[in-house]
Amino acid sequence: MRLGTGIGWRPEIAADIERLPQLDWVEVVAENVCPDHVPEALARLRRRGVPVVPHGVGLGLGGADRPAPGRLAALAHVAQTLDAPLVSEHIAFVRAGGPMTGTPPLEAGHLLPVPRTRDALAVLCANVRIAQDALPVPLALENIAALFRWPDEELTEAQFLTELVERTGVRLLIDVANLHTNQVNRGEDPAAALDALPLEALAYVHVAGGVERDGLWHDSHAHPVPPVVLEVLAELCARTEPPGVLLERDDDFPDGAELAGELARIRAVTARGAGRKAQLIL
Repeated sequence: MRLGTGIGWRPEIAADIERLPQLDWVEVVAENVCPDHVPEALARLRRRGVPVVPHGVGLGLGGADRPAPGRLAALAHVAQTLDAPLVSEHIAFVRAGGPMTGTPPLEAGHLLPVPRTRDALAVLCANVRIAQDALPVPLALENIAALFRWPDEELTEAQFLTELVERTGVRLLIDVANLHTNQVNRGEDPAAALDALPLEALAYVHVAGGVERDGLWHDSHAHPVPPVVLEVLAELCARTEPPGVLLERDDDFPDGAELAGELARIRAVTARGAGRKAQLIL
């Protein structure tokens, strides 16, 4: 599905989002939507024909436990209520403990990286298949930002994602800001990752701002998108035409004019990347 250029819908900037020119679609945090009480501003966008994609943060598909049926049912309900073309989640684990471990359940409050091992991949694939069977629309999974790498990893991120796609048919949500984060924090080359990723499985792209402190990149979603992240977006667009590109902003919200300017820059970079792809083909 062609989504175009969109923005993450947040209640703090709902009015500004409604006034954005050339808004093609929005993404909403699935756990923040009650299907029986959809915010009126979001409902107005739907009545205008603006597609809404639910973006989950709580399934923890990379964890050892199977996805909770209640969480899957809630995500499916949100997708049906919003008439979503697809849903997305993260390749991450978010909790540990519970009855099978003899310890109290513990919520991390963060998206934690999955070890890139074959055992971890097998667990992830099993959980993804369960989620796919429970959801009424296709599922896309996002690469996350990380501050560290696990020891004894057996696969690169691109190899891990490629095998995940081959074994489950899941779509990919590629966050180019997270690729930059992993370059700074883990020394992983974004261009090499893009060369090896199965971009034919691409569902859409995330773009976001962050900040570097003491040699670490923090994926804050509270800063303007920097040129270095836009360059990773251009590299991706030089390799494939993404079905959709979305701007994420979760804190320290700017005014509507600044948001519109960021979206305009994203559109320009996407077009420039497409031009680079055409030159490469010629």
